[in-house]
Amino acid sequence: MDIYDFKNAFLIGFFMAFMLGPVFFMLIQTSILKGARAAIAFDLGVILGDISFILIAYYGSRSLLEKIKDDPRLFFIGGLVMIIYGLITYFDKENKKESLNTAKTIEVPIIKNNYLKLFFKGYFLNFINIGVLAFWLGTVLVIAPSLKMNQTAIFWYFAVIILGYFVTDLGKIFLAKQLKNKMTPAVIYRIKKIMGIILIVFGVILMLKGFIPNEKINDLIH
Repeated sequence: MDIYDFKNAFLIGFFMAFMLGPVFFMLIQTSILKGARAAIAFDLGVILGDISFILIAYYGSRSLLEKIKDDPRLFFIGGLVMIIYGLITYFDKENKKESLNTAKTIEVPIIKNNYLKLFFKGYFLNFINIGVLAFWLGTVLVIAPSLKMNQTAIFWYFAVIILGYFVTDLGKIFLAKQLKNKMTPAVIYRIKKIMGIILIVFGVILMLKGFIPNEKINDLIH
């Protein structure tokens, strides 16, 4: 694996970090509201989810994976879970406007973070998105043959992708943290509400993808 391959792999990871989805928004929210260490714990869970999908894509049979990734039941279940998660975020009892507005300070309250919980939260949120499996399956099917199915080269290629993704996420986390001092109770309230709505929207889209053929989706877009 030469330097050109490393550069390409790193760029894939870099651009992946800017793919708009529920994980992207939740990572930013976690960094702003709970701090950099909490966001890193969440992001490590997300990365473990990606690694799980890479291993499934690499070691699983192509025909089985093609069937799984297009199974409408999995899209439906994943979308439903995401919608439920969004509703919980939207109606969070800690997100009551009255309690936020009566805060005595405009500073973000100090929250005792459960890093293990955040880790599994990131893993779960990423793993329920079957679209991520489809992405990694496509990447494995393209990259592995180009590297002549050399396991060592494939390992390092995907390791660099994950590294590029994580390094870019670290930049996003620390940039988002700079906004923390500007977080008033009212702004926190709006962020949580918007986050819940975003999760619900992505959940609906995921469910629709399981029942509407890609051709029809493209026709609707165009």
